[in-house]
Amino acid sequence: MLQNSYELLLGLKKMGYLKSERDPLWWPNSSTEEVILGALLTQQTKWEKVELSLDNLRKAGIGTLETIAKADIRQIAACIKPSGFYNTKAQRLQLLCQHIIDTYGTFESFQEEVDREWLLEQKGIGMESADSILCYGCKRDVFVVDSYTGRLLEAFGYHLESYDEIQEWMLEGLEENFDKVQALYGKEIPRHQLYARMHGKIVEFAKAYIRGKKVDLVQLTQFLGI
Repeated sequence: MLQNSYELLLGLKKMGYLKSERDPLWWPNSSTEEVILGALLTQQTKWEKVELSLDNLRKAGIGTLETIAKADIRQIAACIKPSGFYNTKAQRLQLLCQHIIDTYGTFESFQEEVDREWLLEQKGIGMESADSILCYGCKRDVFVVDSYTGRLLEAFGYHLESYDEIQEWMLEGLEENFDKVQALYGKEIPRHQLYARMHGKIVEFAKAYIRGKKVDLVQLTQFLGI
């Protein structure tokens, strides 16, 4: 039985996760403005659809916070149509970009100064989106929780009711075994990078082995070697 998140990390690494090495932090183009756009666009859709939308924005010349803030809302909606809910997302995306520019001036200042409370005040930004922006866009020591994380822990008998409870459970095991984590990687790994890659491992594993809400625990423990 899974005892803590360090054991989960160990099992996922034994399986070779991350399989994708597209970025040191796993999220494509981490530490750039695209993380903010992607965090909002990926809601209720597949990442492949988000990449099409981001590519459309770039080709249209409105792939930055400043250009989206000033663009015609109809043009934004047309570009992000692959992501679904494109009218709503276009409005929220533009409003978010405008608020970032008005409040922080530049993306670099945003990276340094923004906090979770400010992000959660923005229309369309929930805890997962806020934490994704902080972790992958701003290199903060924040662990991102998504539905895959909850389903995985549920399969192991951990009935955690809230986002914050799942996040706390994940952080506790990693922090209590941080020396072992460093030894596992064979080098000093910054916490934001550890948290980012751990989240990526869970997502990649879940996409391969979890279907719907039900998980075969026997199969799961065999895969993880736990």
